[in-house]
Amino acid sequence: MSYLPTIEIEPIVKADASVIWLHGLGASGHDFEPIVPELNLPESAAIRFILPHAPSIPVTVNGGYIMPAWYDILEMDIDRKVDEAQLLQSVAEVHKLIQREQERGIASERIIIVGFSQGGAVGYHAALTYPEKLGGLLALSTYFATAQTIAPNPVNKNIPIKVYHGSLDPVVSESLGRKGYEDILALGYQAEYLTYPMEHQVCLEEIEDISSWLQKRLL
Repeated sequence: MSYLPTIEIEPIVKADASVIWLHGLGASGHDFEPIVPELNLPESAAIRFILPHAPSIPVTVNGGYIMPAWYDILEMDIDRKVDEAQLLQSVAEVHKLIQREQERGIASERIIIVGFSQGGAVGYHAALTYPEKLGGLLALSTYFATAQTIAPNPVNKNIPIKVYHGSLDPVVSESLGRKGYEDILALGYQAEYLTYPMEHQVCLEEIEDISSWLQKRLL
């Protein structure tokens, strides 16, 4: 079976949990590689970080320029018209990575999905449709592109979810982030929403909060 290319960061001790972290449009798994040490996790944290690389495809809103992308973005309107078939293909690839972690001995409840921007849209769908119980979902500076079409798997009805967004984000407006959060609530999930005075990025305070959130669930 083929898998997305990934960067893997192993803990000092044998891994018993995994975090799959999806990058944004035009980026790569290397984007969040420097964040892992900044989480300042204790040495006892047995968490493997998996940072996949999206394939390079033409992106319509960028004039058809070929770049790393989880799916094509067709229009830059408020609801982000996307190529849903490509998004679902990326979801399938993320599901394969989750399954591989299970085959490596990681329980599904010890696997957390994190997604930034376009990767967060994939993360929403991947986590909520996975057929076994996962450990949680973090949605960073993103939007819920498939909120109106998703058929969630009830096994993850109580999955812990936290949504982060920058109030000054010029790329994915906070209104889109908040709409995704409200869509999650409307689907019957429990979720938290947190905003920071930042643009389309992550900030130190957010990294510290992510670290606390991960430790609460995986240590």
